[in-house]
Amino acid sequence: MPRESFPLLSPAGPFTEGAGADMKEILIKGADVLVTMDGARREIAGGDVLIRGGTIAAVGQGLTTAGEVILAAGSVVTPGLVNTHHHLYQTLTRAVPGGQDALLFGWLKTLYPIWARFGPEEMRVSALTGLAELALSGCTLTSDHLYLYPNGARLEDTIDAAREIGLRFHPTRGAMSIGESAGGLPPDALVEDEAEILKDMARVVDAFHDPAEGAMVRVGLAPCSPFSVSRDLMREAALLARDKGVMLHTHLAENDEDIAYSLEKFGCRPGQYAEDLGWTGDDVWHAHCVKLDGSEIDLFARSRTGVAHCPCSNCRLGSGIAPIRAMRDAGVKVALGVDGSASNDAGNLIAEARQTMLLQRVANGADAMSAREALEIATLGGARVLGRLDCGSLEPGRRADIAIWDMRGIEAAGAWDPVAALLLCGPSRVRDLFVEGRQIVRDGRITTLDLPRLIEHQTRLARRLSA
Repeated sequence: MPRESFPLLSPAGPFTEGAGADMKEILIKGADVLVTMDGARREIAGGDVLIRGGTIAAVGQGLTTAGEVILAAGSVVTPGLVNTHHHLYQTLTRAVPGGQDALLFGWLKTLYPIWARFGPEEMRVSALTGLAELALSGCTLTSDHLYLYPNGARLEDTIDAAREIGLRFHPTRGAMSIGESAGGLPPDALVEDEAEILKDMARVVDAFHDPAEGAMVRVGLAPCSPFSVSRDLMREAALLARDKGVMLHTHLAENDEDIAYSLEKFGCRPGQYAEDLGWTGDDVWHAHCVKLDGSEIDLFARSRTGVAHCPCSNCRLGSGIAPIRAMRDAGVKVALGVDGSASNDAGNLIAEARQTMLLQRVANGADAMSAREALEIATLGGARVLGRLDCGSLEPGRRADIAIWDMRGIEAAGAWDPVAALLLCGPSRVRDLFVEGRQIVRDGRITTLDLPRLIEHQTRLARRLSA
């Protein structure tokens, strides 16, 4: 079947690395509040941001330009949000019967046979849909954990999608190698040979990883989970990642079943499992970590290991409330993830920040987390976990990844504090979004592809899978 394209709605043309360097100046002017997330966490009333090429040239008040001016009155301007855990392919399997009310392991058992029918088209179209959804929720940088490759699917199916839409992308080459016949959870049809996994990991890093500042694509290595790969693969992947200078990612301590599996199979808790195999450090981030205990939190803090907190997915699967307050207080690097849309089932990152704040209040009291702290986790926190010191704040020299939120709608009507209102009441959809100085969302609409046509294609694929 020929690959379907989704023509641009704007004359900007397809996104390419370095495109921002040739762009004219853009001035975002007169925001009600400009949230910088700089070292002093300044919030500038009547704030301006000057974009030159792909970077922020100036931040302040009363800035001028001979280039394009975008008026931001009535808006809050923030750094672009950063998503550190997703399974983009799952946007084709939302609200699947049989998995709607299941815990993690039962949910996976329901979905694995469906995912086994995917191919390159499903991977690319579902990634485009998920990336568009993220962009509309204010996300400028996202990771993705792709750990199954049925019917010729490859990591570049998602990389092509990110390039088409224009988001900054950190895909991870995931893998499963222990099938049901060997005591693992996934069906044998979805697992791969470990030597071939390591070979393809090296291939995608060599082909696509860009370590440079301002990179649009960086690649990580991500064996799926302790219950779907061998200890040898975890160890070898860590050695390969460090040889190649890339980051490591996996699921860890997601729920009680996960802990029980680790104790039974490995004779230790997940934190010790990770440490023994080289899976702690500044170049590692783990998804979920709902069931980390105090010693594991201390281990992550000492080793500078990151955590991708996925509150909505944890609620949906009944996994529990991650101890984010304790992690933050101990100095653990914490970021947010929407997780896959088969377990969330949305991909809205600003909503994820709100849920983070609310759950910590449920667990620890109304003063446990402020709206501003949750917003920091969603921006600067995500950039730090992904090792992106060039992103996450609005400061001169940082990449021009910027979200403009219109606070004049019904959601925030009557709000006294517009920054807190962004999480306490809304909006949940961004007005304008810039990635590397290029406008990806304008007036609430994706500029880089025909979204209605994409949704129609996505719906056809979902119906074909469900038939």
